[in-house]
Amino acid sequence: MAASLKSAGIVVVRPAPAGLEFLVLRAWRNWDFPKGLIEPGEDPVRTALRETFEETGVVDLVFRWGDGFAETAPYARNKIARYYLAEAKDAEVRLAPNPILGRPEHHEYRWVTHENAARLLPERLRPVLEWAHLLVNGKR
Repeated sequence: MAASLKSAGIVVVRPAPAGLEFLVLRAWRNWDFPKGLIEPGEDPVRTALRETFEETGVVDLVFRWGDGFAETAPYARNKIARYYLAEAKDAEVRLAPNPILGRPEHHEYRWVTHENAARLLPERLRPVLEWAHLLVNGKR
C-alpha cells in the first residue's frame, strides 16, 4: 500500500532576542507543529493555513523562505504530513475550542529554540525541524 499525503501544516517561527523560535503544540503527551487533515479537493497550502488558524489563531504569516515544504516519513497507517515554513508577524497564540470537540485540540503551546524543539518533538518530526532550521539560517 503506497503512502499518501493526508495532512498539512506549518512550521511557524517568530523573531526573538536569541534568534528565531518555533511554535510547538502539545496534545496529551505529543508535541507537533500546527497541522490537520486535508479535506477532499483542498490544496495542501490552504489546509496548512486553515489548520494553523483553527489551532492557534495565527493568521498573519509570511512565507519568507518560499513555498517549499518538507514531508514526514510514513507513520500511523501510512500517513504523510507535509509542512511549510512561515514567519508569524503577530506571535499571539490562542488555543480556541474546536467546535466539534467543544474544547481546544491542544493542551499547551510553547515558543521554543531549535534545541528545545528537538527535545520536545517526536523522532518523525526531527527531519522537518532540521529542514526548517537550515532554511531559516540560510543553509538551504
